[in-house]
Amino acid sequence: MRAAFLALLLLAPAPALAQSAPAPNRAQEGRRAELDSLFDGLKTAPDDAVATMMEGRIRALWVEQASPATVLLLRRGARNLAARTHDEALEDFDAAIVLSPGSAEAWHQRAQAFAALGDPASAARDLQEALRLEPRHFGALMTLSMLQEEANDPRAALRSMEAALALHPRLRGGAARLRELRRKAEGDAT
Repeated sequence: MRAAFLALLLLAPAPALAQSAPAPNRAQEGRRAELDSLFDGLKTAPDDAVATMMEGRIRALWVEQASPATVLLLRRGARNLAARTHDEALEDFDAAIVLSPGSAEAWHQRAQAFAALGDPASAARDLQEALRLEPRHFGALMTLSMLQEEANDPRAALRSMEAALALHPRLRGGAARLRELRRKAEGDAT
């Protein structure tokens, strides 16, 4: 059934897609402006509650940048990832990337599936693409930090975590993770 669903998505008529191209450009500009504003706000958020709301909106905008079919695949993939059905999640994220190769969030989520499946090299490649598409993707930076730590490279993991926190200073669990990585990388007990 999943293969039939993917086949239907891939067989969408190209003229219908081409006719809708001008509208997404304006929508993309609006989303980009809102993202810029939210990222500025994250740096000065007065408390964790406000930062969490801003983070939620940023994540929603990242997902909304993809096509509606891709959004459905990303949501289903996230559910499969949470349910630890990693192969199914990977299949969903593969299809999402086919439909929306410019979606940084699709690349990030597939990287998480690859990491869960024990394929850090593929996860790292997907994170690289996610960060190429959206250099401010703090989630991708945090995932990269975790991969680097697992690869016994605490200095690289620290740099990636510092980059994530420069974008989102109130990232949940970020301060504690930063302290632990500093201790591992520098021997600093702060």
